[in-house]
Amino acid sequence: MAGRVAGKVAFISGAARGQGRSHAVRLAEEGADIIAFDICKDVETNQFPGPTPEDLAETVRQVEALDRRIIAREADVRDFDAVKAVADEGFAELGRVDIVAGNAGITGELAQADVMSEVGWQTMLDVNLTGVWHTVKAAVPHLKAGGNGGSIILTSSTAGIKGYENLSHYVAAKHGVVGLMKSLTLELSRESIRVNTIHPTSVDTDMIQNEAFYQLFRPDLDNPGKEDLREVMLGMNALPVPWVEAIDISNALLFLASDEARYITGMELKVDAGQLTK
Repeated sequence: MAGRVAGKVAFISGAARGQGRSHAVRLAEEGADIIAFDICKDVETNQFPGPTPEDLAETVRQVEALDRRIIAREADVRDFDAVKAVADEGFAELGRVDIVAGNAGITGELAQADVMSEVGWQTMLDVNLTGVWHTVKAAVPHLKAGGNGGSIILTSSTAGIKGYENLSHYVAAKHGVVGLMKSLTLELSRESIRVNTIHPTSVDTDMIQNEAFYQLFRPDLDNPGKEDLREVMLGMNALPVPWVEAIDISNALLFLASDEARYITGMELKVDAGQLTK
């Protein structure tokens, strides 16, 4: 039986680990070939270590184990020329681009807006908003060239719909991703290219499982850990879970990438365990 995205090619940012790797593997399981990139080094002001070349190599290994092709390169979403080079190489090698996953992101500096550093604010916007635009901008010419339409899925957040303390830059960037999606929806619909956002609640990856995040949510404790964070997160979602898994976001992305969602565009898909309704 053919996979749900068989014969298609996906262009994925932030693919070395976490949600990005999960997206690459899930789409490969359903028949897609992959063009993947990640920065593979630390990002200034981010509160946890960045991905490594070894992380990206592991993504390659997992995709190739599924007998799918993958082109994986180191590139920073803030550098449009580098992102474009990856997209162009992937298109030349694999012959098409059908799916775009604007996934790369950071949590950055954690501080209230009135004391946040200029560097912390700008780095966040450069990665989480401009980087998404760069990813789309690099890929759209190849989507158009194929003449087969396509699906662009941008990773926003519950923070793209509501506010959170100490994360004003993240909230602003994720709201910006929604605005970008809405404009792209109108600009690309004539080419049968669909554009949607996904809004996860907290996802069990390095983005939340780090010391800085534990301290942000449990300032009452001297050395908070994962179980201490769990207690707070359980109270944020309507469903009795503290967070979701990367595969839960990948399954939503797969649906939006597939022909099952052929008339879905301009949508904000919540995978939030009911957090935004609570």
